[in-house]
Amino acid sequence: MADGPGEGRPGARRRAAVGAVALTLPLVGLAVLRLSEQLDMQWQHDPTHFWMVLGAALLSALTAYGTGAAAVRRGDVRVMYVSLAFLSASGFLGLHALATPHMLLETASAGFNISTPVGIAIGSLFAVASVREVDAARAAAEMRRARILRVALLLLMVVWGVASLLRLGPFGAGPGLARDSPPMVVAGIVSVVLFGVAAVTYVRLWWQRGGLLPAAMASAMVLLAEAMVAIVMAPNWHYSWWGWHVLMLAAFVLVAWGAQQSWHEERYAALYTADTLAGRREMSILFADLKGFTTFSEGHDPSEVTDMLNAYFTVAIPAVVKRHGGTIDRLIGDAIMATFNRLGDQPDHARRAAQAGLDLQVETARIADQHPGWPRFRVGINSGEVLVSVLGSEGGRTHTVIGDAVNVASRIEGQAPVGRVAVTAETLALLPGATTEPLGALALKGKGEPVEAFVLVSLGGATS
Repeated sequence: MADGPGEGRPGARRRAAVGAVALTLPLVGLAVLRLSEQLDMQWQHDPTHFWMVLGAALLSALTAYGTGAAAVRRGDVRVMYVSLAFLSASGFLGLHALATPHMLLETASAGFNISTPVGIAIGSLFAVASVREVDAARAAAEMRRARILRVALLLLMVVWGVASLLRLGPFGAGPGLARDSPPMVVAGIVSVVLFGVAAVTYVRLWWQRGGLLPAAMASAMVLLAEAMVAIVMAPNWHYSWWGWHVLMLAAFVLVAWGAQQSWHEERYAALYTADTLAGRREMSILFADLKGFTTFSEGHDPSEVTDMLNAYFTVAIPAVVKRHGGTIDRLIGDAIMATFNRLGDQPDHARRAAQAGLDLQVETARIADQHPGWPRFRVGINSGEVLVSVLGSEGGRTHTVIGDAVNVASRIEGQAPVGRVAVTAETLALLPGATTEPLGALALKGKGEPVEAFVLVSLGGATS
């Protein structure tokens, strides 16, 4: 399932059909086992159960970590909810592993026994939440809520585990709530429906974008739904009961494999929301480079040039990123390109960028003062609407910003005085109270009309 949209439709349809048939086989096998008592034999092997379940939980946890890190880095709500779905499944499945007799406890507790269906049910809620398209206006607030949910989910799993180990209240000894009881059946039906909705959406995503990962996600949703069916129907330690363990393991292996097969740069890009893939933002863009860098490089050994750049970047980058929340888009030789409001969560992006530029000049000037003859930075800042987009394909891919506002920032930086910060009129309009010196109307390459620019002296009012 790797054809791009519009490519190889007959082949894609055949593979989709084959995949659909393959995904129905576990349910067929479960039905056959449940209809034949002779086939659905009992087999209890505690070490096999423990290591299979623990291994599946760890694999799911790694997927949750990878997707969670990507979601935070790109502010992508869909990938964040995918991460929470796998975190729920992995955490509660890990608790189920602890229910294996003769491991931590001689006999299992109710809390451990029912942890897996609870984890899958919670995961189905996050799975269906992940299918929505969320625009930039709502993404930042929803990401904050999702991160709170992640903390709450982790706390729930810790409390559940402690209560189960201590056998407190309903988490005490015994099998607990029967898997075929009405509450479990209802939870199973709801989970299957939610996973089904998620699977259909990821199939559509694959059909539109292509790529292996959306197809793997769709298949994993189906396998988790089937695992929930097996949990409700299968008696403990029978072959059909082992089946749902295998189904969950298969789901996690499939997604991990799909992610591994994706190009390492922007590995989860095929799952991004449309806004993350190509969304518009009002942003401020900062460029900085060293005046006279080429001449300096010509007269010095490459190791000396490297030491000089590292000395500068050691103080320049924290001034931009840690102090003022900028994102380093790229480093090109001696040049720094940084963006502000990339995730849509910095309405004061112009002030952040301006203060970052001033701080960068202060910090790097200290280094330059200690090394006479080293080139010094100049900084240019512009604000405006840009497109945040994933560019490239396998072999080279990046998440960057495109637009005239970016080009103007780069051109302004090229005409900024050494050791100073130049801003455009668009940026200055967002900096009430700032003190500036006129730089004049600059003729910039590629611009039909001169661009008014100013040298930023200081910012009035509170800073970021």
